[in-house]
Amino acid sequence: MTDWKAVGVGAIINAVLTMVLTVVIFPLFFLGPVIGGFITTYMSKDNLNYDQGNPTAGAADGALSGVIGGLIIGLIFILGFSALSAIIGLVFTEIGLVAGTITLITGLFITLIAVIVGGVLGALGGVIGFSVKEKGSVIVEVD
Repeated sequence: MTDWKAVGVGAIINAVLTMVLTVVIFPLFFLGPVIGGFITTYMSKDNLNYDQGNPTAGAADGALSGVIGGLIIGLIFILGFSALSAIIGLVFTEIGLVAGTITLITGLFITLIAVIVGGVLGALGGVIGFSVKEKGSVIVEVD
């Protein structure tokens, strides 16, 4: 069972961190999906019901947040550059059509790449989050 609130929070964190890190320090952009997947699995209320030693449910939740985060990034990219293409189209009628087509193709390509990379790195973050949560939920009894 998927905790959709945790997935939503992880996806938003994924999208925001990825975009900020891409602009500020490009080589660290991959930390966005990993941290988003980690937070999704760590915050999940269903995390305590996972089978011991089976992190696939954590990986699935992390991958889901990575895919949704990738879709958010792609949507923002397409909407942002579509507005820019519309302005170019108003200024230069002939060039505007070409710029709009190129922007759409580029936006779809970037969305596809963001979804794939976000899903894989989100799954990795989900496994890490599951491992941390599992280690933190060990009950030690002292006699």
